[in-house]
Amino acid sequence: MKLNYYHKHQNIKFLTMYDLPYFKEEDRQTLLQFLHDHPFALLTGSFASGRQVATQVPILIDEREGSLYLHGHIMRQTDHHKAFLENPQVLSVFTGPGAYVSASWYTNPHIGSTWNYMSVHMTGNIRFLDEDALIALMKRLTLKFENNNTSSPTIYDNLPEEFLKKMLPAIVAFEIKVEEMDNVFKLSQNRDEQSYLNIIERLEERGGESALIAAEMRKRREKLFPPGVEWDGSKFMS
Repeated sequence: MKLNYYHKHQNIKFLTMYDLPYFKEEDRQTLLQFLHDHPFALLTGSFASGRQVATQVPILIDEREGSLYLHGHIMRQTDHHKAFLENPQVLSVFTGPGAYVSASWYTNPHIGSTWNYMSVHMTGNIRFLDEDALIALMKRLTLKFENNNTSSPTIYDNLPEEFLKKMLPAIVAFEIKVEEMDNVFKLSQNRDEQSYLNIIERLEERGGESALIAAEMRKRREKLFPPGVEWDGSKFMS
């Protein structure tokens, strides 16, 4: 998989998800913006025995020396905390909006319908941090999601000492250095232009997440269908 992102992050390998090149996002900045826009990630892993665990947490993303680092916190003494202590290998899944796409909207409706979606997967080893790092994380995290409103009563610096003494021992901060990553931005790139426009129109009518998918598709229309270039459906599997 050839991604511009790889050239900026030589330390990151790439997973193989839905391995069709026309469903891959190649622009590094688009991928980074997606991660920042959809920070509530699913973390999955397993005990050494193979029993699986999962949790969902808000994530902050940092770049250092060509590598990406994921930062967040989880509750102590949960199954996932115990599993990550035993086996630090973690898969982090960042997911954006998704929408059902009916084949009845295609110029040739006699094929299967599908689902459009955007997702980024990252793997790496989780490392748990000390209390100072936890406090620094909570300051950043609360400010970010309170839109840097320093007057908010719920940012870390404005929380009562009694509350912090009770809650901080119950959570632990972590860092994951991203070792592998992949993405799927499945946005009907394999459909002809008229079908593509029909899909956008129907998704916009539906609203909600469907309209968000339609907006992403509109951004890509000009690149997918440049003026004067005949569309070639033979390069797509379906």
